[in-house]
Amino acid sequence: MVAWIISRLVVLIFGTLYPAYSSYKAVKSKDIKEYVKWMMYWIIFALFTTAETFTDIFLCWFPFYYELKIAFVAWLLSPYTKGSSLLYRKFVHPTLSSKEKEIDDCLVQAKDRSYDALVHFGKRGLNVAATAAVMAASKGQGALSERLRSFSMQDLSTIRGDGAPAPSGPAPPGPGRASGKHGQPKMSRSASESAGSSVCTCCFTCRTWKGTA
Repeated sequence: MVAWIISRLVVLIFGTLYPAYSSYKAVKSKDIKEYVKWMMYWIIFALFTTAETFTDIFLCWFPFYYELKIAFVAWLLSPYTKGSSLLYRKFVHPTLSSKEKEIDDCLVQAKDRSYDALVHFGKRGLNVAATAAVMAASKGQGALSERLRSFSMQDLSTIRGDGAPAPSGPAPPGPGRASGKHGQPKMSRSASESAGSSVCTCCFTCRTWKGTA
């Protein structure tokens, strides 16, 4: 665990931060020699970082593995060994020069395929979103129509009857309830006859007398 922490600190400080500052100085001073030197270092360091991702998984059990990583970074940076320049000139540059055309073609194809895949998935995503929006709108409209259909004509008439205001003021007098001279209602002739007939229904003379009275 201690060896892992020390190796990470060495790689971070001496393998990343110090070369980054030195590259800044080379760009600022426009020193072509220093600029080329640090560019070769960054290429080697990128390959080292890629390989480190796998070796940390499968070779971490190897004795003195982290100590070897520290020694390798120091060998790359040392102005005496010039490890980065040596590796680049002996191995990396000849390999990349021989495979440059194939690598460029693969990059172009990958770029085109990635663009086509991005456009395809973008269109597919838009279609799925549009379909979901249409389905949601249709479901909402169907639920609203079913809600409206649930109200029958009887329910609507009941609601209308309950909401109608009650008539205010006294009711107008009917046709058979005319007011008399002194404000009392007069009974009609038929009503009087019916009243009289209810008093005596068996005597014709009594009925005649009631009619002439």
